[in-house]
Amino acid sequence: MCLRRHNSRNVDLTARFVVKKVAVLVGSLRRESINHKLARVLAKLAKDRLEFDIVDLSEVPMYNDDLWEKPPASISAFKRAIADADAILFVSPEYNRSFTAVLKNAIDWGTRPYGQNAFSGKPGAIVGASPGAIGSAVGQSQLRSVLGAIHCIVMGQPEVNLSWKDDLCDADYNVLNESTRNFLEGWVSHFARWIERTAETV
Repeated sequence: MCLRRHNSRNVDLTARFVVKKVAVLVGSLRRESINHKLARVLAKLAKDRLEFDIVDLSEVPMYNDDLWEKPPASISAFKRAIADADAILFVSPEYNRSFTAVLKNAIDWGTRPYGQNAFSGKPGAIVGASPGAIGSAVGQSQLRSVLGAIHCIVMGQPEVNLSWKDDLCDADYNVLNESTRNFLEGWVSHFARWIERTAETV
């Protein structure tokens, strides 16, 4: 009798589970970008818990307020991708001790027109990779301050400032180093919980 109640509860919990959709903004347009690879690595690790949608930023023009008179299709698609997501992941390279113009431009479009900030209240996280020893730590710090200003609710810990090596993953985005894989799996678990907790309070 007790066992039947326990099983029934487990079924109910499973029925309520919904995979959350994460819009992924990568701050590099380069075809072989290591940050694009990092995004795909995380998408594969998260596939049973989070659905990653890597948003194409290559057709997003430089911000110009005049374009709102007749918004390009790429802007409408971008705004819709952000609005439809349960959370946002920013994958940030570091250029000149800051985050990239690609990300800043996307953020500016996403917060306009006034009163239509698609990022407001969304759970978010920042990760990044670089060939250097400190990953993209300085760029991430600057990006974090901007995201606070637009009311994107950014996870603080754990941080991912990855020093990228060419043998970090294979062609199918499987992480080859066990300790790195365990660390990134832990990050995915924290991010999934962050999305759930934030959604309950917004």
